[in-house]
Amino acid sequence: MNAMSGNPIPSPQLLADAFSEFISASSVLEASYRDLQCEVTRLNAELSKRNADLTRSLAENDRMRAALQQMLDSMPCGVLVLNSDQRIVMINPEGRNLLELGSAKINSLRELSHLSQVNFESLFQGLEQQVDSEVCLDTKTGRRWLAIGNRKLFGTSTHPSPADRAPRLESIWILRDVTANKEAEQKREAARRTTVLAEISTILAHEIRNPLASLELFAGLIEEDRGETARWISHLRAGIRTLSGTVNNVLSLNGEIKLHLSRVALAGCVKSGVEFVQPIAEQAGVEISFYAADGSLCIFGNEDALRQIVLNIACNAIRHTPAGNKIDVSTRAVECAGVIRAIVEVADSGCGIPEDAIEHIFDPGFSATGETPGLGLAVCKRLMTQHGGEIRVSSRINEGTTFELEFPVI
Repeated sequence: MNAMSGNPIPSPQLLADAFSEFISASSVLEASYRDLQCEVTRLNAELSKRNADLTRSLAENDRMRAALQQMLDSMPCGVLVLNSDQRIVMINPEGRNLLELGSAKINSLRELSHLSQVNFESLFQGLEQQVDSEVCLDTKTGRRWLAIGNRKLFGTSTHPSPADRAPRLESIWILRDVTANKEAEQKREAARRTTVLAEISTILAHEIRNPLASLELFAGLIEEDRGETARWISHLRAGIRTLSGTVNNVLSLNGEIKLHLSRVALAGCVKSGVEFVQPIAEQAGVEISFYAADGSLCIFGNEDALRQIVLNIACNAIRHTPAGNKIDVSTRAVECAGVIRAIVEVADSGCGIPEDAIEHIFDPGFSATGETPGLGLAVCKRLMTQHGGEIRVSSRINEGTTFELEFPVI
Protein backbone atom coordinates (compact mmCIF):
# COMPACT_ATOMS: atom_id res chain seq x y z
CA MET A 1 0.00 0.00 0.00
CA ASN A 2 1.27 3.49 -0.85
CA ALA A 3 1.94 5.28 2.40
CA MET A 4 1.22 8.76 1.01
CA SER A 5 -2.01 8.18 -0.96
CA GLY A 6 -3.31 5.26 0.86
CA ASN A 7 -4.05 3.43 -2.50
CA PRO A 8 -2.93 -0.15 -2.92
CA ILE A 9 -0.05 -0.69 -5.38
CA PRO A 10 -0.90 -3.16 -8.22
CA SER A 11 1.11 -6.28 -8.13
CA PRO A 12 3.70 -6.84 -10.86
CA GLN A 13 1.79 -9.87 -12.11
CA LEU A 14 -1.39 -7.87 -12.59
CA LEU A 15 0.48 -5.23 -14.55
CA ALA A 16 2.14 -7.88 -16.67
CA ASP A 17 -1.23 -9.47 -17.47
CA ALA A 18 -2.76 -6.13 -18.37
CA PHE A 19 0.18 -5.29 -20.60
CA SER A 20 -0.09 -8.68 -22.30
CA GLU A 21 -3.79 -8.09 -23.00
CA PHE A 22 -2.94 -4.64 -24.40
CA ILE A 23 -0.26 -6.10 -26.63
CA SER A 24 -2.71 -8.77 -27.85
CA ALA A 25 -5.44 -6.20 -28.52
CA SER A 26 -2.94 -4.01 -30.36
CA SER A 27 -1.94 -6.94 -32.55
CA VAL A 28 -5.59 -7.62 -33.40
CA LEU A 29 -6.18 -3.95 -34.19
CA GLU A 30 -3.04 -3.84 -36.28
CA ALA A 31 -4.15 -6.93 -38.23
CA SER A 32 -7.62 -5.44 -38.70
CA TYR A 33 -6.08 -2.20 -39.88
CA ARG A 34 -3.94 -4.06 -42.38
CA ASP A 35 -7.04 -5.94 -43.61
CA LEU A 36 -8.92 -2.66 -43.85
CA GLN A 37 -6.08 -1.13 -45.81
CA CYS A 38 -6.11 -4.11 -48.18
CA GLU A 39 -9.87 -3.82 -48.62
CA VAL A 40 -9.62 -0.08 -49.22
CA THR A 41 -6.87 -0.71 -51.75
CA ARG A 42 -8.98 -3.35 -53.47
CA LEU A 43 -12.05 -1.08 -53.48
CA ASN A 44 -9.96 1.77 -54.85
CA ALA A 45 -8.73 -0.49 -57.61
CA GLU A 46 -12.29 -1.69 -58.33
CA LEU A 47 -13.56 1.89 -58.28
CA SER A 48 -10.78 2.97 -60.61
CA LYS A 49 -11.64 0.10 -62.96
CA ARG A 50 -15.34 0.95 -62.90
CA ASN A 51 -14.57 4.62 -63.41
CA ALA A 52 -12.46 3.67 -66.39
CA ASP A 53 -15.25 1.42 -67.73
CA LEU A 54 -17.78 4.19 -67.18
CA THR A 55 -15.54 6.68 -68.94
CA ARG A 56 -15.16 4.29 -71.85
CA SER A 57 -18.93 3.68 -71.86
CA LEU A 58 -19.69 7.40 -71.85
CA ALA A 59 -17.17 7.93 -74.60
CA GLU A 60 -18.75 5.08 -76.58
CA ASN A 61 -22.21 6.56 -75.98
CA ASP A 62 -20.95 9.90 -77.18
CA ARG A 63 -19.50 8.28 -80.28
CA MET A 64 -22.72 6.34 -80.89
CA ARG A 65 -24.80 9.47 -80.31
CA ALA A 66 -22.61 11.41 -82.71
CA ALA A 67 -22.80 8.61 -85.29
CA LEU A 68 -26.58 8.37 -84.88
CA GLN A 69 -26.93 12.12 -85.20
CA GLN A 70 -24.76 12.05 -88.31
CA MET A 71 -26.93 9.26 -89.73
CA LEU A 72 -30.13 11.17 -88.95
CA ASP A 73 -28.70 14.36 -90.43
CA SER A 74 -27.73 12.57 -93.64
CA MET A 75 -30.98 10.59 -94.05
CA PRO A 76 -32.94 11.37 -97.24
CA CYS A 77 -36.19 11.54 -95.21
CA GLY A 78 -37.29 13.80 -92.42
CA VAL A 79 -37.24 12.49 -88.84
CA LEU A 80 -39.19 14.05 -85.97
CA VAL A 81 -39.14 12.74 -82.39
CA LEU A 82 -41.65 13.80 -79.70
CA ASN A 83 -41.91 13.13 -76.00
CA SER A 84 -45.08 12.43 -74.04
CA ASP A 85 -45.67 16.18 -73.51
CA GLN A 86 -45.80 16.71 -77.30
CA ARG A 87 -42.48 18.53 -77.06
CA ILE A 88 -40.09 18.13 -79.96
CA VAL A 89 -36.98 16.26 -78.90
CA MET A 90 -35.29 16.29 -82.29
CA ILE A 91 -35.93 17.18 -85.93
CA ASN A 92 -33.29 16.49 -88.56
CA PRO A 93 -32.24 18.90 -91.35
CA GLU A 94 -34.22 17.06 -94.04
CA GLY A 95 -37.35 17.38 -91.90
CA ARG A 96 -36.77 21.13 -91.65
CA ASN A 97 -36.19 21.28 -95.38
CA LEU A 98 -39.36 19.35 -96.27
CA LEU A 99 -41.48 21.51 -93.97
CA GLU A 100 -39.61 24.69 -94.99
CA LEU A 101 -38.88 25.62 -91.38
CA GLY A 102 -35.49 27.19 -92.02
CA SER A 103 -33.63 27.86 -88.80
CA ALA A 104 -36.77 28.63 -86.77
CA LYS A 105 -36.67 27.21 -83.26
CA ILE A 106 -39.49 24.72 -82.78
CA ASN A 107 -40.32 23.34 -79.35
CA SER A 108 -43.88 22.02 -79.49
CA LEU A 109 -46.21 20.27 -81.88
CA ARG A 110 -48.48 23.30 -81.89
CA GLU A 111 -45.64 25.56 -83.03
CA LEU A 112 -44.75 23.05 -85.74
CA SER A 113 -48.35 22.94 -86.98
CA HIS A 114 -48.46 26.74 -87.01
CA LEU A 115 -45.22 27.21 -88.99
CA SER A 116 -45.78 24.35 -91.44
CA GLN A 117 -48.84 23.62 -93.58
CA VAL A 118 -49.42 20.29 -91.83
CA ASN A 119 -51.86 19.88 -88.93
CA PHE A 120 -49.60 17.62 -86.87
CA GLU A 121 -51.86 17.99 -83.84
CA SER A 122 -54.77 16.24 -85.58
CA LEU A 123 -52.40 13.54 -86.85
CA PHE A 124 -51.08 13.06 -83.32
CA GLN A 125 -54.62 12.43 -82.02
CA GLY A 126 -54.93 9.38 -84.29
CA LEU A 127 -51.54 8.00 -83.39
CA GLU A 128 -53.01 4.94 -81.66
CA GLN A 129 -53.96 3.55 -85.08
CA GLN A 130 -50.46 4.24 -86.47
CA VAL A 131 -51.91 5.23 -89.84
CA ASP A 132 -49.68 6.68 -92.53
CA SER A 133 -50.96 9.88 -94.11
CA GLU A 134 -50.33 11.90 -97.25
CA VAL A 135 -50.59 15.68 -97.32
CA CYS A 136 -50.26 18.17 -100.14
CA LEU A 137 -48.30 21.38 -99.56
CA ASP A 138 -48.22 24.51 -101.70
CA THR A 139 -44.58 25.58 -101.55
CA LYS A 140 -42.57 28.30 -103.24
CA THR A 141 -41.33 25.78 -105.80
CA GLY A 142 -44.78 24.34 -106.50
CA ARG A 143 -47.03 21.66 -105.11
CA ARG A 144 -45.35 19.01 -102.96
CA TRP A 145 -46.72 15.74 -101.58
CA LEU A 146 -45.47 14.42 -98.26
CA ALA A 147 -45.99 10.94 -96.87
CA ILE A 148 -46.06 11.08 -93.06
CA GLY A 149 -45.70 7.90 -91.07
CA ASN A 150 -45.86 7.93 -87.26
CA ARG A 151 -45.23 5.21 -84.75
CA LYS A 152 -45.86 5.22 -81.02
CA LEU A 153 -42.80 4.33 -78.95
CA PHE A 154 -43.36 4.44 -75.20
CA GLY A 155 -44.73 6.96 -72.72
CA THR A 156 -45.12 7.52 -69.01
CA SER A 157 -46.80 4.84 -66.93
CA THR A 158 -50.34 5.29 -65.61
CA HIS A 159 -49.06 5.78 -62.03
CA PRO A 160 -45.46 6.87 -62.43
CA SER A 161 -43.06 7.00 -59.55
CA PRO A 162 -41.34 10.35 -58.82
CA ALA A 163 -38.28 9.11 -60.69
CA ASP A 164 -40.39 8.29 -63.78
CA ARG A 165 -42.41 11.50 -64.01
CA ALA A 166 -40.04 13.13 -66.47
CA PRO A 167 -41.38 13.13 -70.07
CA ARG A 168 -40.23 10.13 -72.06
CA LEU A 169 -40.07 9.43 -75.78
CA GLU A 170 -43.60 9.13 -77.13
CA SER A 171 -43.46 8.85 -80.94
CA ILE A 172 -41.27 9.07 -83.99
CA TRP A 173 -42.42 10.58 -87.29
CA ILE A 174 -40.97 9.86 -90.73
CA LEU A 175 -41.53 12.40 -93.52
CA ARG A 176 -40.89 11.47 -97.15
CA ASP A 177 -41.22 13.55 -100.31
CA VAL A 178 -43.43 11.47 -102.64
CA THR A 179 -44.07 14.22 -105.19
CA ALA A 180 -42.20 12.34 -107.92
CA ASN A 181 -44.23 9.20 -107.21
CA LYS A 182 -47.48 11.17 -107.31
CA GLU A 183 -46.56 12.86 -110.58
CA ALA A 184 -45.52 9.52 -112.08
CA GLU A 185 -48.80 7.99 -110.91
CA GLN A 186 -50.78 10.84 -112.46
CA LYS A 187 -48.85 10.46 -115.72
CA ARG A 188 -49.49 6.71 -115.73
CA GLU A 189 -53.20 7.30 -115.12
CA ALA A 190 -53.31 9.92 -117.88
CA ALA A 191 -51.50 7.53 -120.24
CA ARG A 192 -53.88 4.72 -119.29
CA ARG A 193 -56.89 6.93 -119.92
CA THR A 194 -55.43 8.03 -123.25
CA THR A 195 -54.84 4.41 -124.26
CA VAL A 196 -58.34 3.36 -123.22
CA LEU A 197 -59.82 6.36 -125.01
CA ALA A 198 -57.86 5.51 -128.16
CA GLU A 199 -59.03 1.88 -128.01
CA ILE A 200 -62.66 2.85 -127.42
CA SER A 201 -62.46 5.51 -130.14
CA THR A 202 -61.13 2.90 -132.59
CA ILE A 203 -63.91 0.45 -131.72
CA LEU A 204 -66.58 3.16 -131.81
CA ALA A 205 -65.31 4.35 -135.18
CA HIS A 206 -65.69 0.79 -136.43
CA GLU A 207 -69.15 0.49 -134.87
CA ILE A 208 -70.34 3.77 -136.35
CA ARG A 209 -68.73 3.28 -139.77
CA ASN A 210 -70.81 0.25 -140.71
CA PRO A 211 -74.23 1.83 -139.96
CA LEU A 212 -73.14 5.03 -141.72
CA ALA A 213 -72.16 3.08 -144.82
CA SER A 214 -75.52 1.31 -144.73
CA LEU A 215 -77.34 4.62 -144.28
CA GLU A 216 -75.55 6.03 -147.32
CA LEU A 217 -76.40 2.95 -149.38
CA PHE A 218 -80.07 2.94 -148.41
CA ALA A 219 -80.35 6.69 -148.95
CA GLY A 220 -79.03 6.15 -152.48
CA LEU A 221 -81.54 3.37 -153.07
CA ILE A 222 -84.38 5.58 -151.87
CA GLU A 223 -83.16 8.30 -154.21
CA GLU A 224 -83.30 5.84 -157.12
CA ASP A 225 -86.76 4.73 -155.91
CA ARG A 226 -86.88 1.16 -157.16
CA GLY A 227 -90.27 0.51 -155.65
CA GLU A 228 -88.94 -0.80 -152.32
CA THR A 229 -88.82 2.53 -150.50
CA ALA A 230 -90.51 1.17 -147.37
CA ARG A 231 -87.88 -1.57 -147.07
CA TRP A 232 -84.98 0.88 -147.42
CA ILE A 233 -86.56 3.23 -144.91
CA SER A 234 -86.81 0.34 -142.44
CA HIS A 235 -83.09 -0.30 -142.87
CA LEU A 236 -82.39 3.42 -142.41
CA ARG A 237 -84.32 3.34 -139.17
CA ALA A 238 -82.29 0.29 -138.05
CA GLY A 239 -79.00 2.06 -138.73
CA ILE A 240 -80.10 5.26 -137.03
CA ARG A 241 -81.27 3.37 -133.94
CA THR A 242 -78.03 1.40 -133.79
CA LEU A 243 -76.06 4.65 -133.83
CA SER A 244 -78.39 6.12 -131.21
CA GLY A 245 -77.88 3.11 -128.95
CA THR A 246 -74.08 3.32 -129.32
CA VAL A 247 -74.02 7.02 -128.45
CA ASN A 248 -76.32 6.50 -125.46
CA ASN A 249 -74.10 3.69 -124.18
CA VAL A 250 -71.04 5.94 -124.24
CA LEU A 251 -72.92 8.72 -122.46
CA SER A 252 -74.38 6.34 -119.86
CA LEU A 253 -71.08 4.64 -119.07
CA ASN A 254 -68.81 7.70 -118.97
CA GLY A 255 -71.24 10.31 -117.68
CA GLU A 256 -72.50 10.82 -114.14
CA ILE A 257 -76.17 11.01 -115.16
CA LYS A 258 -78.61 10.68 -112.27
CA LEU A 259 -81.79 8.92 -113.31
CA HIS A 260 -85.15 10.44 -112.41
CA LEU A 261 -87.38 7.52 -111.44
CA SER A 262 -91.16 7.58 -111.61
CA ARG A 263 -94.04 5.10 -111.77
CA VAL A 264 -93.69 3.07 -114.97
CA ALA A 265 -95.89 0.37 -116.47
CA LEU A 266 -93.21 -2.24 -117.11
CA ALA A 267 -94.92 -4.23 -119.89
CA GLY A 268 -95.68 -1.14 -121.97
CA CYS A 269 -92.14 0.18 -121.56
CA VAL A 270 -90.52 -3.14 -122.53
CA LYS A 271 -92.86 -3.49 -125.50
CA SER A 272 -91.82 -0.02 -126.66
CA GLY A 273 -88.18 -1.10 -126.41
CA VAL A 274 -88.84 -4.23 -128.49
CA GLU A 275 -90.60 -2.13 -131.15
CA PHE A 276 -87.62 0.24 -131.16
CA VAL A 277 -85.23 -2.64 -131.92
CA GLN A 278 -87.56 -4.32 -134.44
CA PRO A 279 -85.93 -2.75 -137.55
CA ILE A 280 -82.50 -3.94 -136.40
CA ALA A 281 -83.82 -7.48 -135.99
CA GLU A 282 -85.49 -7.39 -139.42
CA GLN A 283 -82.28 -6.21 -141.03
CA ALA A 284 -80.45 -9.19 -139.48
CA GLY A 285 -83.19 -11.62 -140.50
CA VAL A 286 -84.04 -12.46 -136.87
CA GLU A 287 -87.60 -12.58 -135.53
CA ILE A 288 -88.18 -10.86 -132.18
CA SER A 289 -91.42 -11.23 -130.21
CA PHE A 290 -92.87 -9.88 -126.94
CA TYR A 291 -95.28 -11.44 -124.47
CA ALA A 292 -96.57 -9.98 -121.18
CA ALA A 293 -97.84 -12.52 -118.67
CA ASP A 294 -98.95 -9.69 -116.38
CA GLY A 295 -99.57 -6.30 -117.95
CA SER A 296 -100.33 -4.58 -114.62
CA LEU A 297 -96.79 -4.66 -113.18
CA CYS A 298 -95.51 -1.21 -112.21
CA ILE A 299 -92.05 -0.23 -111.00
CA PHE A 300 -90.17 2.93 -110.16
CA GLY A 301 -88.07 3.41 -113.26
CA ASN A 302 -86.88 5.63 -116.07
CA GLU A 303 -88.48 4.83 -119.43
CA ASP A 304 -85.50 5.94 -121.53
CA ALA A 305 -83.10 3.89 -119.39
CA LEU A 306 -85.36 0.81 -119.53
CA ARG A 307 -85.59 1.04 -123.33
CA GLN A 308 -81.80 1.35 -123.47
CA ILE A 309 -81.48 -1.87 -121.41
CA VAL A 310 -83.84 -3.72 -123.78
CA LEU A 311 -82.01 -2.30 -126.81
CA ASN A 312 -78.57 -3.36 -125.54
CA ILE A 313 -79.59 -6.90 -124.58
CA ALA A 314 -81.66 -7.40 -127.75
CA CYS A 315 -78.85 -6.10 -130.01
CA ASN A 316 -76.42 -8.39 -128.23
CA ALA A 317 -78.80 -11.31 -128.87
CA ILE A 318 -79.28 -10.32 -132.53
CA ARG A 319 -75.51 -10.27 -133.13
CA HIS A 320 -75.18 -13.83 -131.80
CA THR A 321 -78.36 -15.35 -133.29
CA PRO A 322 -78.25 -16.77 -136.82
CA ALA A 323 -80.69 -15.42 -139.42
CA GLY A 324 -84.00 -17.27 -139.35
CA ASN A 325 -83.91 -17.84 -135.57
CA LYS A 326 -86.03 -16.17 -132.92
CA ILE A 327 -85.62 -13.99 -129.82
CA ASP A 328 -88.35 -14.03 -127.16
CA VAL A 329 -88.89 -11.12 -124.77
CA SER A 330 -91.37 -11.49 -121.93
CA THR A 331 -92.45 -9.99 -118.60
CA ARG A 332 -93.93 -11.79 -115.59
CA ALA A 333 -94.31 -11.53 -111.82
CA VAL A 334 -92.74 -13.90 -109.29
CA GLU A 335 -93.27 -14.17 -105.56
CA CYS A 336 -90.43 -14.98 -103.14
CA ALA A 337 -90.89 -14.96 -99.36
CA GLY A 338 -94.08 -12.94 -99.75
CA VAL A 339 -92.41 -10.27 -101.92
CA ILE A 340 -93.54 -9.68 -105.50
CA ARG A 341 -90.78 -9.04 -108.04
CA ALA A 342 -91.06 -8.18 -111.73
CA ILE A 343 -89.05 -10.24 -114.20
CA VAL A 344 -88.08 -9.31 -117.77
CA GLU A 345 -86.60 -12.19 -119.75
CA VAL A 346 -84.73 -12.00 -123.07
CA ALA A 347 -84.04 -15.47 -124.52
CA ASP A 348 -82.28 -16.21 -127.81
CA SER A 349 -81.33 -19.39 -129.65
CA GLY A 350 -77.89 -18.22 -130.66
CA CYS A 351 -74.35 -19.52 -130.25
CA GLY A 352 -74.23 -19.08 -126.46
CA ILE A 353 -71.51 -17.60 -124.23
CA PRO A 354 -68.37 -19.53 -123.22
CA GLU A 355 -68.33 -20.38 -119.53
CA ASP A 356 -65.04 -18.56 -118.90
CA ALA A 357 -66.48 -15.38 -120.43
CA ILE A 358 -69.75 -15.20 -118.49
CA GLU A 359 -68.15 -13.68 -115.37
CA HIS A 360 -66.64 -10.86 -117.50
CA ILE A 361 -69.48 -9.93 -119.84
CA PHE A 362 -70.60 -7.04 -117.60
CA ASP A 363 -67.09 -5.57 -117.39
CA PRO A 364 -66.69 -2.29 -119.33
CA GLY A 365 -64.75 -2.86 -122.54
CA PHE A 366 -65.04 -6.66 -122.48
CA SER A 367 -66.13 -8.31 -125.71
CA ALA A 368 -65.99 -12.06 -126.29
CA THR A 369 -65.46 -11.53 -130.02
CA GLY A 370 -63.62 -8.21 -130.00
CA GLU A 371 -66.01 -6.89 -132.65
CA THR A 372 -67.93 -4.48 -130.39
CA PRO A 373 -66.96 -1.77 -127.87
CA GLY A 374 -68.05 -4.01 -124.98
CA LEU A 375 -70.15 -1.24 -123.46
CA GLY A 376 -73.74 -2.43 -123.86
CA LEU A 377 -73.94 -5.04 -121.08
CA ALA A 378 -71.81 -2.91 -118.73
CA VAL A 379 -74.34 -0.10 -119.22
CA CYS A 380 -77.20 -2.55 -118.53
CA LYS A 381 -75.68 -3.58 -115.21
CA ARG A 382 -75.16 0.03 -114.19
CA LEU A 383 -78.71 1.04 -115.11
CA MET A 384 -80.15 -2.00 -113.31
CA THR A 385 -78.25 -1.03 -110.16
CA GLN A 386 -79.70 2.49 -110.40
CA HIS A 387 -83.16 0.92 -110.58
CA GLY A 388 -82.48 -1.21 -107.48
CA GLY A 389 -82.69 -4.35 -109.61
CA GLU A 390 -80.48 -7.25 -110.63
CA ILE A 391 -79.37 -8.75 -113.93
CA ARG A 392 -78.55 -12.44 -114.38
CA VAL A 393 -77.47 -14.57 -117.32
CA SER A 394 -77.52 -18.26 -118.16
CA SER A 395 -76.14 -19.75 -121.35
CA ARG A 396 -75.39 -23.01 -123.15
CA ILE A 397 -73.03 -23.23 -126.09
CA ASN A 398 -74.88 -23.64 -129.44
CA GLU A 399 -78.24 -23.60 -127.62
CA GLY A 400 -78.73 -19.97 -126.65
CA THR A 401 -78.56 -17.39 -123.87
CA THR A 402 -81.16 -16.01 -121.48
CA PHE A 403 -80.88 -12.67 -119.68
CA GLU A 404 -83.14 -12.14 -116.68
CA LEU A 405 -83.85 -8.67 -115.27
CA GLU A 406 -85.43 -8.46 -111.83
CA PHE A 407 -87.10 -5.27 -110.50
CA PRO A 408 -88.85 -4.42 -107.23
CA VAL A 409 -92.57 -3.93 -107.81
CA ILE A 410 -94.56 -0.97 -106.52
